[in-house]
Amino acid sequence: MTEAASLINKETGGRVAIQIFPNNQLGSDTDLLHQLRIGAIQLFTLSGIILSTLVPAASINGVGFAFKDLQSAWAAMDGALGAYVRNKISGSGLYALRNIWDNGFRQITTSSKPITTAEDLYGLKIRVPVSPLWISMFKALGASPTSINWSETYSALQTRLVDGQENSLSVIAFTKLYEVQKYCSLTNHMWDGFWCLANGRAWQLLPDQLRVIVEKQINAGALAHRQEVIRTSNDVQASLMKKGLLFNTPRTAPIRDKLREAGFYKEWRSNYGEEAWALLENVAGELS
Repeated sequence: MTEAASLINKETGGRVAIQIFPNNQLGSDTDLLHQLRIGAIQLFTLSGIILSTLVPAASINGVGFAFKDLQSAWAAMDGALGAYVRNKISGSGLYALRNIWDNGFRQITTSSKPITTAEDLYGLKIRVPVSPLWISMFKALGASPTSINWSETYSALQTRLVDGQENSLSVIAFTKLYEVQKYCSLTNHMWDGFWCLANGRAWQLLPDQLRVIVEKQINAGALAHRQEVIRTSNDVQASLMKKGLLFNTPRTAPIRDKLREAGFYKEWRSNYGEEAWALLENVAGELS
């Protein structure tokens, strides 16, 4: 994103200058979403998990075990499903740029035991984002999900308020969760991405030619980042193993079957509606 901002500044002759504030420097995700809506900030990258509190359809990419690999997820979100979500986002006064940024598949870490079967999730106290979809999925699996803001997650794991959490390997590495977790089970249970969102009014105030440049460079940054994810994924896991995190790869088909038996897919098909669900199943195959 920093590289994209530099290219935008150069290509617009300094007419568009974007300042980057990483790591919640300006506040929490929910705070910044509010700031974006009122125009206090003009651009913000936000996970569909959190955005779904405003735009329910935005969490659909997180439906459990919907995508078999990164390419499937990217194709869906660059295609008809992503277009559907962006249209819903526009109805909230925001503008979503076309290419979603990758946050990877989410994996489960725990302090007590590895997750090898669906039964291992029974009663597990696991931190999840403040999202109905996440809570619903882990409840369907018999776990005990607890919604905790990300800034409080490390301390919650350290004090054993919860036994585990789920996130992408890059996030696990960057936030040093290996210091308070022992096992990492490669479940790939959800794919997560970040929309680059613009305040609708601020976006429209930009002249057309400047909007074209901004969108072109930020979308190019998103695509370049995806290739970086592929290039470094093995390195991240190897680094975490050196830090002492123990990895295993469970069979996920029985976990997905458990979700189906518990009515998880049926519930969320009803929540998202037939149009959105059909677009998801066009890529994921039959879920419910």
